[in-house]
Amino acid sequence: MHKLSTLLFSLSILLFVSNASVQDFCVADLTLPAGPAGYSCKSAANVTTADFVFTGLRKGGNTSNIISAAVTPAFDAQYPGLNGLGLSIARLDLAPAGVVPFHTHPGASELLLVVQGTIVAGFVSSFANQVYVKKLEKGDLMVFPQGLLHFQINGGGRTAVAFASFGSANPGLQITDYALFANNLPSMLVEKTTFLDDAQVKKLKSVLGGSG
Repeated sequence: MHKLSTLLFSLSILLFVSNASVQDFCVADLTLPAGPAGYSCKSAANVTTADFVFTGLRKGGNTSNIISAAVTPAFDAQYPGLNGLGLSIARLDLAPAGVVPFHTHPGASELLLVVQGTIVAGFVSSFANQVYVKKLEKGDLMVFPQGLLHFQINGGGRTAVAFASFGSANPGLQITDYALFANNLPSMLVEKTTFLDDAQVKKLKSVLGGSG
């Protein structure tokens, strides 16, 4: 009797699996807002080949800015075919002296591949604040674990280019300097939490567009 029950249970599982619907993809419907799990799926009848192709990384972004760097993302908001697939990519262009300041991606780890020039990159662990830094050459890879503070700096005299892949269609981004100084958090609170004096905080707020 026990063997018969086991057999019937196994058959029921097989029937369930064989009848289960498998969704090949979930192209983002950008007309609707994104939720914690990503975008809603576009109707299959409206999906085209263009949803699965992205050409925006052929050229670098504008590095004429305060950090002399540009990040061009191919996340689900720019590349609808990535929605729900758990991966994305971005192009990083660093002019001479360019820098991507300390930042985090709360939703994914990052794998950086240098394709031109040299980049000094590193991250800080959450235990004992251990620092891991390396000068990367063309063809080198470096991984930045999810959620940890990390940075990239041009390590040479010419423009450096890299591609960063992520384990999420929307890895998120928070740049520490902007989080501290590009908002309306009162300067007094910033001073207490950063140990900077009033003049330094006000200068950084002025440079980065903050107030308060």
